[in-house]
Amino acid sequence: MQYLKQFKIKFSDFVGQENARLALLLNLIEPACGGVLLAGKKGTGKSTLLKAFKEIVKALNMPFIELPMNSTEEAVLGGIDIEETIKTGERRFQKGLLSKADGGFLIIEDINLFPHDLLSIVFEVQSRGENIVEREGITLRESANFQILATMNPEEADFSSHFLDRFGMCVIMDNIIDKEKRKEIIRLNFSRELQIAEDISLIEKIIKSKEFIKKIKVIDEITEFISEVVLKEAVLSHRADIFLLYASKAYAAYFGDNFVKKKHVITVAPLVLNHRKKLLHQQPEYEPEHQFDNSQSSERNDEEQKNKNQTPSRIDEDHEHGKSQNTPSSEKEDVFPVGESYKIRKFFFRKDRTLRQSTGRRTKTKTKGRAGRYVRSLLHKRNDIAIDATVRAAAAFQKIRGMKDLLIIKEEDLRYKEKEKRMSHTVVFVVDGSGSMGVEQRMIQTKGAILSLLMDCYQKRDKVSMILFRKDRAETILPPTSSHELALKRLREIPTGGKTPLSAGLMEAYRLIRRMAIKEPESRFLILLITDGKANVSLTGKTVFDELRSICFMLSNLTSVDFIVIDTEKKNKFMKIDFAVKIAEWLQAKYFLIEELKSESLLGIVKTFKI
Repeated sequence: MQYLKQFKIKFSDFVGQENARLALLLNLIEPACGGVLLAGKKGTGKSTLLKAFKEIVKALNMPFIELPMNSTEEAVLGGIDIEETIKTGERRFQKGLLSKADGGFLIIEDINLFPHDLLSIVFEVQSRGENIVEREGITLRESANFQILATMNPEEADFSSHFLDRFGMCVIMDNIIDKEKRKEIIRLNFSRELQIAEDISLIEKIIKSKEFIKKIKVIDEITEFISEVVLKEAVLSHRADIFLLYASKAYAAYFGDNFVKKKHVITVAPLVLNHRKKLLHQQPEYEPEHQFDNSQSSERNDEEQKNKNQTPSRIDEDHEHGKSQNTPSSEKEDVFPVGESYKIRKFFFRKDRTLRQSTGRRTKTKTKGRAGRYVRSLLHKRNDIAIDATVRAAAAFQKIRGMKDLLIIKEEDLRYKEKEKRMSHTVVFVVDGSGSMGVEQRMIQTKGAILSLLMDCYQKRDKVSMILFRKDRAETILPPTSSHELALKRLREIPTGGKTPLSAGLMEAYRLIRRMAIKEPESRFLILLITDGKANVSLTGKTVFDELRSICFMLSNLTSVDFIVIDTEKKNKFMKIDFAVKIAEWLQAKYFLIEELKSESLLGIVKTFKI
């Protein structure tokens, strides 16, 4: 396939993908359009289009810098120029990739496979428009105004919605199914008659558009119309309004109109809004990488069916007795089946400074061993010497030390590698099994959510534990274990009924973590509290409110513990207490409604909105 790699195509030759080409041209005319993300399956021409676009950018004398996936922080931000520093005996700065991209484009291929730390640096510098360097005796500020052009295949990995919103435009590049266009692609592959004249004409038009856009006016009616379009699509981000305005101006300039018109806004709106829309359609069924054992799954289905047949619905009984559906029974005990599982959203947790001998796939941590990714150099002694940082530190002194052929390295020059690696957590599920959780069969949905979270823990290699609180007590129904099959079995057996001793559940979690922290001091814990917040049992005789606040304060003071509160209370009712919100505030926890746990991946957007 070597001949395919050598094949070059001009931008004007490119067949199909009109929206992708339009998005690139609009960003070339107006830098404030915010960059473009090209998303599509393999073989849809994402990289080829960017290579063709590169020729247009070079003809306009604009930078076109590619960011390799293995780039170090120093390569991105800049650092010491070793060769010049050794020659002169003075520290000389070498520009990083972000500074080199100033006034042009930064290309990131397969952006969804990049480390989040590196992407955070890139987007932070882009939003600031300035690259600030404070390292190795150098203090420097450089202009870094660039646009990001990126590609990704949504099937290979998810992409953070936070990063996704940073892009002004996103285009889904689908496979071409038109027979004539496919024939044209084959013909172009064999032909060497490139449309150079058409590219030159296009470059001249872009140059005129870049000048003309300065004269374009935007009346109030158009800004009002843009806000209406954005709100109509249920997009909340203000970036959408801003990027849509600049995209409309660029489109008007491209066609030589003096004013932005509604037709310009309508044409470019899908480029700006589609990746910001909330998915209102049903999500595709999640197929986890590692299914539980088939026999277990079969057994589970049989048992669920049995439960469905044998366990009468609370709602039906209530109807028979003429009771309200919202009135929980504290006496009756039911075992509800497990609801449908789905792919959950990603959770991110802060990194700490603890050195660990880590395994797992959850959160990045500093590692004691030699394995892991080299992230930065340190003066503190570690296992591996950072050769690059050591040479940089020694470079400025070579002239003074009388270097001839070999570098003179002294002990004070030595720098060491800081490495990081992902680790697993011990996840403690604290589950509300009170009677109110059974109202409107809410426990079925809750068990489905817990099953989805268990699947995520299995993939991240987490240990799991489960605490159930109901009636007047809490008990650890699953001690910390790596057996997710056992966790699934316990989940199916969870009964529902009785009062809500939420304080007891949190105290049981507190005692469990204290014991585990002594046994495994390097562990990180995650408490997942799943409740509707209708606590009504006190342990100490104090009011439930005061008691819970005290326990939450004790828990929040534990080290290496993160908290997530999942609120199962129905918010569309006239009467709601929102007590789970207050608990999340006391615990300094991440808070989610149970409906918000589903992941809205770009893959779902690709399948729903094809631009």
